[in-house]
Amino acid sequence: MNLIVDVGNTYVKFAVFKGDRILRKDIIKLDHLIKYFNSLKKEYRSINKAIISSVGKLNDKDVSYIDREVDLMLLNSETKLPFKNLYSTPKTLGIDRIALVSASVNQFPEKNALVIDAGTCITYDFITSKNEYLGGAISPGIRMRYKSLNNLTANLPLLETEIPNSITGNSTNTSIHSGVVNGILKEIEGVIEEYEQKYPDLTVILTGGDANFLSKQLKSSIFANSNFLLEGLNYILQFNSN
Repeated sequence: MNLIVDVGNTYVKFAVFKGDRILRKDIIKLDHLIKYFNSLKKEYRSINKAIISSVGKLNDKDVSYIDREVDLMLLNSETKLPFKNLYSTPKTLGIDRIALVSASVNQFPEKNALVIDAGTCITYDFITSKNEYLGGAISPGIRMRYKSLNNLTANLPLLETEIPNSITGNSTNTSIHSGVVNGILKEIEGVIEEYEQKYPDLTVILTGGDANFLSKQLKSSIFANSNFLLEGLNYILQFNSN
């Protein structure tokens, strides 16, 4: 069994995989990491390999502890990947994006694929049918856009995310909802359309925390998968274990 550990700034996502099948997924606070790791090891005694993807703060003591308990792999820019990375600055490529592209080549082999991760930021990652990763784009996510309108102006309120009733807002609140949500939807649709003009057989995958919210409103044909990043990390671990 494989243990997947995706470390953020405050929270950690844990997932247990048996082959390609996810058996369990949990989100815990960063300071509970070792306690939770020990409980998982007791419950799933067959866990013998683990991968850590850390975009937050994980101290060396915790890493050393996990490394003593299982065969541990730390994902970084030097990790052997299941695709050809043509990004001009590979050392600055986010490890979350690496994991998403890896999931794409595993689940949609020999396909021109665009992976859209709608989280704090919205990232776009494109890989060709020849297994070549070309890069993509990064733009502000939904909450970042709501917060920026509030933080960078004197009078605009901070609102909770809401599906707008109309493209035309008839109040400040409805205008903000229309601008933020419809703006993102038009952006995503526009990016997909531009890729499709060059790659008519394009496969589009939508993932991330806002994937479900956005997928209901997008007109494009997409695959929505909230576990795509975890599945990508698991595939990287499998790829390096073979």
